Amino acid sequence: MGVYLTRMFGSTSIGVYSLAADSMVIVPKQIPKTRAEKIGEWLQVEIIQTNVGGSVLVGALLCANSNGVVMPHYVRDEELKAVKSASDVNVTIMEFKRTAYGNLVLANDYGAIVSPELSEAEVRLISDTLGVEAVQGTIAGLPYVGSLATATNRGALAHPKIREDEAQLLRETLKVQVEPGTVNCGVPYVAMGLIANSYGAVAGLATTGREIAVISHALGVM
Repeated sequence: MGVYLTRMFGSTSIGVYSLAADSMVIVPKQIPKTRAEKIGEWLQVEIIQTNVGGSVLVGALLCANSNGVVMPHYVRDEELKAVKSASDVNVTIMEFKRTAYGNLVLANDYGAIVSPELSEAEVRLISDTLGVEAVQGTIAGLPYVGSLATATNRGALAHPKIREDEAQLLRETLKVQVEPGTVNCGVPYVAMGLIANSYGAVAGLATTGREIAVISHALGVM
């Protein structure tokens, strides 16, 4: 257990390309198998390698917890099959114009904070798929809650300008403590450079020692 550093496609924004939960980690097919297996080893879960609609932006397009995965409408049959065959979770294809659910949903196994821009139908489907209560909210006054924080069943790290009322909503909904922080040498869009589950965390290669210490404490992966 700990915080590990890597890059994907030469980028430190690893959370754009990958997604982690206690039951799985999903990374693009183009990630070398040895590196994918190493990430699975760090986070102690099975790795699923697939794209989403042919895109490598897995982390931006999907949201998930141990109970389910939410996918955009243009996911391909073989991509859907890859997720379903490798995991025993609910999978829902969202038949809406919106696609970047990874940027719009922050979830763990206890709850989900979703963008206020989502419709009631979308919120209901997300709640049903993930098996948790889904509550609309913002972080730092912004609706892109999925990109502004990373949450596990042990804690959450959020944008450094998160307001106290927003932090309180996260604590009440996700049932974990919330700490402010950054990744990749000061980037406040935490989830763009950080994936994590209850067993560990993987951050972008530019993440500093001080940031690693904050991540470790916030997510309980010391």
